[in-house]
Amino acid sequence: MKYIVIGAIALLVLFVIAQYNRLIRLNITVDEAFAQIEVQLKRRADLIPNLVETVKGYAKHEQSTFDAVVAARAKATSASTVADVAAADGALTSALRGLLAVAEAYPDLKASANFLSLQEELSTTENKVSFARQFYNDNVRSLNTAVKTIPTSFFAGLAKVGARDFYEVENPTDRNVPNVKF
Repeated sequence: MKYIVIGAIALLVLFVIAQYNRLIRLNITVDEAFAQIEVQLKRRADLIPNLVETVKGYAKHEQSTFDAVVAARAKATSASTVADVAAADGALTSALRGLLAVAEAYPDLKASANFLSLQEELSTTENKVSFARQFYNDNVRSLNTAVKTIPTSFFAGLAKVGARDFYEVENPTDRNVPNVKF
């Protein structure tokens, strides 16, 4: 009888440890996924000065467009919470669309090897950003499901893990990858 009680307690302890560790792993995975979004957004932000300078060489009188891109980039690089990063990401995407629309009016620019290379880099990066957003939201869904369902919900407080916000683009038009085809 004594061994049965000890065995039952041991199983209960192992169950608690397994649930606790599951929540911690899910939380770490969400943190990692958000870090990947930030990596891709940083990559995009690093491309923007080169893109702006290339377009500036051909479209000197479009200063308001350049200023909007630079301001949006500054906000994007200083955002830290999921909601702030998502909002800054949406604003930067809109500003980039404006910049690329300006580039559309300059045939010499569209033929520039440097611009075409930057355009391809930007397109690739936008795809990576979209993938990172989806990866983050998939992991948030898994974490939120675990936090809100039994039996792991009983251990969420112990693990100091709570539901997380999804990465949502504020403007529905920003949900699409910018069209950078010329």
